[in-house]
Amino acid sequence: MPGTESPLLISPELSQDEFIRVDPERAGWNLLHFAVRRILPGHPWSFETGENELTLVVLGGVCAVRSSRGQWSPVGRRPDVFHGMPYSLYLPRRTSFEVEALGGVVEIGCGWCATDQDHPARLISPRDTRIEIRGGGNATRQINHILPPGSHVHRLVVCEVFTPSGNWSSYPPHKHDRHTLNAQGELVEADLEEVYFYKIDRPEGFAFQRVYTGDGRLDELVMAQDNHLVLVPEGYHPVVSAHGYTTYYLNFLAGSAQVLTASDDPQYAWVKSEWTERDPRLPLVHLGMELD
Repeated sequence: MPGTESPLLISPELSQDEFIRVDPERAGWNLLHFAVRRILPGHPWSFETGENELTLVVLGGVCAVRSSRGQWSPVGRRPDVFHGMPYSLYLPRRTSFEVEALGGVVEIGCGWCATDQDHPARLISPRDTRIEIRGGGNATRQINHILPPGSHVHRLVVCEVFTPSGNWSSYPPHKHDRHTLNAQGELVEADLEEVYFYKIDRPEGFAFQRVYTGDGRLDELVMAQDNHLVLVPEGYHPVVSAHGYTTYYLNFLAGSAQVLTASDDPQYAWVKSEWTERDPRLPLVHLGMELD
């Protein structure tokens, strides 16, 4: 199958409750951990953040969270990522917690990274999650900002992206692999590690993602299917969604600053000037749709 040999593509082990997991050693970077798991009724999941800040995103289902920093219930509402906005929970370092499924199977994505700072635990509801429609033409996509730049956290940046049938995303190709200041001392690019966790709205669907550096040291083209994870350790990383299918991905990033400052590939940056209108199909999800 095309792309399955790439070291940047991680396939799910769907027989396991925790069916995706990557740590810095596996990814070849310094900070970011990421996992996806199912939580079955009657089988709560317990974890400790240790010396890490952590964010969990409810991909589908409803749960209760009990922790040494507080309790939250119910958390979650959408049945899956294509039918509603996210509930998320930020937890600081040195926090123990337990997640219990309420009424059915719960699926969560969870990312964490080392920190030496303390920030308050907080629930991030759909009303706290800003929708952005970015791009133009068939490069229009929807971004749900969960932990955007400027959030009261240390390093983590979290968002989810919906790319309609046939559209491009993360486009024009951009990168964030060098901490770079301009002559005025302003940050123009940060060094960020990033994961893309994919959901496709039908099981046979797929997206393609290219990860490449300008000097050609890295140039990987992978086919991402439902529940696949793609690592972006460096380089540009555009995505295209197969015609007929909606592509979702959950992004976790961590690095030299809590920003999304990036540099476009100069070969393709010109396309922005051609965007005169946005795809009218967006937004694909919105506040309250799971109650419609």
